[in-house]
Amino acid sequence: MTSYLNAIILGIVEGLTEFLPVSSTGHLIIAGHLLDFTGPKAETFSIVIQLGAILAVVALYWPTFWGLVRPTKRPFSGMRGLILLFLTSLPAAMLGLFAHSAIKEHLFSPVTVAFALAAGALAILMVERMPAKNRVTSLDEITPALALGIGCFQCLSLWPGFSRSAATIMGGMILGAGRRTAAEYSFVAAVPIMFAATGYDMLKSWRLFSPDDFLILGVGFAVSFVSAWLAVKGFIALLGRLTLRPFAWYRLALAPVVLWIFW
Repeated sequence: MTSYLNAIILGIVEGLTEFLPVSSTGHLIIAGHLLDFTGPKAETFSIVIQLGAILAVVALYWPTFWGLVRPTKRPFSGMRGLILLFLTSLPAAMLGLFAHSAIKEHLFSPVTVAFALAAGALAILMVERMPAKNRVTSLDEITPALALGIGCFQCLSLWPGFSRSAATIMGGMILGAGRRTAAEYSFVAAVPIMFAATGYDMLKSWRLFSPDDFLILGVGFAVSFVSAWLAVKGFIALLGRLTLRPFAWYRLALAPVVLWIFW
């Protein structure tokens, strides 16, 4: 499948980029082409190691997720919290279900990723120029309408390179959430949609892997978990002092480099 070194590299790339507004899928596609690791097995490998990053969020926000199972007095807990996450996951899950094959066939290339990086960067810069509303300042203030609205924005992330994190954070900010709250909800809302995507892809593609491949998958998974843990903690700390603009400039700088290499 791929070497252990490549699995470590891809795990680091996935973990560091999954929750930053720069697109983990886009970076994995670029890294996979540079490492000469492409094709259906590579695409499924990238999706599986995303689960490691998702579990890092579950660990970091364990009280929040535990509150969904055992309700507390917080509004974002129990059945209400689960309904909010369902509403956020629904639009992208439905669109992804019908467009899954077309997306993999037509959009999983470095060139399409470069255009998505640029488009997402311009969108970030536009959103950051908008007056901050900050009507919603905690997860407990998320409403069903806001959750569904963020879910609609999440559909943009089906274009590899746009970034699920960027789409949901921008959606939250446009609809009235503060930047930090939008980011934290983006992290939490990633869990159900990514579990669903990983499970769906594994059911379709598990026959591609041999027993030896699963050990390499485990290495990528573990490295992704640790990298994501560090990235999320650092990102939340930075949001107290920074906007999303540095990530937009990074994306704009990366896009032409990718086009120059792969066009």
